[in-house]
Amino acid sequence: MTEETHRFKAVIAGKSYTIVGQATDEHMRAVTELLNDQYKQLKELSPKISKEDAAILMAFNAISDQLKMAAANDQSAPKEDNAETGD
Repeated sequence: MTEETHRFKAVIAGKSYTIVGQATDEHMRAVTELLNDQYKQLKELSPKISKEDAAILMAFNAISDQLKMAAANDQSAPKEDNAETGD
């Protein structure tokens, strides 16, 4: 069964966007809130940062977090015993 694609209107850093995807509205609202919180924190730490630079930093942090979670999942995954020898 495939999920239905729908549109979600979000305001991020003061700009309106229409996001198209399969996630629930609840998920999209949570993502929007998190983005706005992170943007606000960046602006407080560096008031002169441009929206473009803030977006790049937020994307970098998101990808970094994603890679860390993937590595943690890889380490916690059960290892398969390879009974074959002769390599």
